[in-house]
Amino acid sequence: MNRKLLWGVNSIILVLLVISISISYRYLNPSETLMLNCSSELFDRHKGDSDKGRHYLLVDVIAKGKQAQFNYRYFNLDGSSAGNIRMKGSLLNYDSDANKYSFSVKTKEESEVEDEQRQPEHMQYLSYVSSFNLDNKGMHNLSIETLDLDEQKDYAIVLFQPSNTVCGCRLVH
Repeated sequence: MNRKLLWGVNSIILVLLVISISISYRYLNPSETLMLNCSSELFDRHKGDSDKGRHYLLVDVIAKGKQAQFNYRYFNLDGSSAGNIRMKGSLLNYDSDANKYSFSVKTKEESEVEDEQRQPEHMQYLSYVSSFNLDNKGMHNLSIETLDLDEQKDYAIVLFQPSNTVCGCRLVH
């Protein structure tokens, strides 16, 4: 009887110790999180000064641990939606020297736009390239490189590749 009680107490202490160590580890080693709200004005040089060639792009980037999600939202000048592309994938690596994140996208969803002629060229290009890579390779690689960073103002200027888009981004904590 005395041995069973001793084993029970030791088991409870061991379980509490394992729980406290795992909680301590999570607080001491939090997973890296990247959250950006980016914006850019798009201009189609082929359409000249026409407003039909001008759009706004908002990109939300969320990367936590190895999981990543991108939401590209396109708008016409009047504020109406011109389309949406959502991508999900994983973080491949982070190069701290170049301040560059590399991602591998595995899935993509696009919103339906009634008038495909109103789709921004950037959206058409991103849709084509990502579909081509997903269909042929099963993944679409993209990267985000920080060109300028002001952590005090929570602001960054980043370059998205392969779309070659420069955006101003707000850092979200």
